[in-house]
Amino acid sequence: MKNKFLFEMKSRGYLHQCTDFDNLERISSQKPITAYIGFDCTASSLHVGSLLQIMILRLMQNYGHRPIVLLGGGTTLIGDPSGKDSTRKVLDKKDIKKNILNIQKVFYKILDFSDKKTKPIFVDNSKWLTKLNYIEFLREIGSHFTINKMLTFDSVKLRLEREQSLSYMEFNYMILQAYDFYQLFKNNNCILQIGGSDQWGNIVNGVELIRRIIKKDSFGLTSPLITLASGAKMGKTEKGAIWLNEDLLSSYDYWQFWRNTDDRDVERFLYFFTDLKIDEIKNLCEKEKNINKLKVLLANEATKILHGESKAKKAEQTAKQTFETGGVGVGLPEINIKLSELRKGIGILDILSKHGVLSSKSEARRAIANNGIKIHNLVVTDEKKILKISDFKNSSLKLSFGKKKHYLIKLI
Repeated sequence: MKNKFLFEMKSRGYLHQCTDFDNLERISSQKPITAYIGFDCTASSLHVGSLLQIMILRLMQNYGHRPIVLLGGGTTLIGDPSGKDSTRKVLDKKDIKKNILNIQKVFYKILDFSDKKTKPIFVDNSKWLTKLNYIEFLREIGSHFTINKMLTFDSVKLRLEREQSLSYMEFNYMILQAYDFYQLFKNNNCILQIGGSDQWGNIVNGVELIRRIIKKDSFGLTSPLITLASGAKMGKTEKGAIWLNEDLLSSYDYWQFWRNTDDRDVERFLYFFTDLKIDEIKNLCEKEKNINKLKVLLANEATKILHGESKAKKAEQTAKQTFETGGVGVGLPEINIKLSELRKGIGILDILSKHGVLSSKSEARRAIANNGIKIHNLVVTDEKKILKISDFKNSSLKLSFGKKKHYLIKLI
């Protein structure tokens, strides 16, 4: 393989399918290209399920290519049916705009904005989708799609096979995504769309639409959908999503997520989610027999990319203090409570349920009954326990749920 960008994509396991690999390799070897990935804005943050796509954009920049980050202000109004069993919650424009502003923050952390030639371009497809004339759109764009073919794509076919309803609104999503690619090809010379393998049908539609209207070649490329060795989807845990925005998930909890990676996933995640060289990863995995050292390396490298090196080191030090010495880690997630509130009486169940340690009082009761809650490493056995000032050391209290979840409760 001649093209270094595509070679590294393949070597890291990023490459799943491509509409015309040989031609894409030829063109991207001759000159820098522009490619885009679309992100729907259904929440105020992306989670690690989207991280592989962002790492691909980061890799593009390393080889002199320019990424477009399409934030779907228009398509989010509809909702992508791919991989969904039911219609997404429909958001209003105000909420979507707020989500877009929050989601952009992650790209400023992970991508490089210093080089004018490779600096990411942000686009919001509401710019053109919300201005479409319905009749004109049907005549000029809709005429290039057949119902017969649309019914064969997984996003539609699987829903219908399971006899789950698919609204006409959602059915149109693939046409809108194809139109996005057409717009970016025409206005930004964007020749490549990248997405997860569940987007293959939508991407192919865009390639064909450009060929039919503009009579030029464009390309589609997909990455594999990641499932954990346990069979679970990447991005979510029993306790919720692993968000990329720090206001929703602390850098310490993010570090802990990677540190707790299943042994079977560590090697491929080093390829997927770090900047370590391919040969270096290969040598490390062959020589290092202590899997926990590789997990710490993964946690440090992945956290460094999103939150910076200092926060990655701080998270590692906090983990050592918490797990190895049994101390109170300085960088633990904090829960602040007022002294006046403490004096009125705060029960352990309230602390656990109201501050996101556990989802409900009943779950907190079960955790206490199973000896899963500790204060300063001592098991809490009384679910009716009321916190007292004497429980605090230097105005702080270390609260633990199980072996891996630790919090610092601070008096303010």
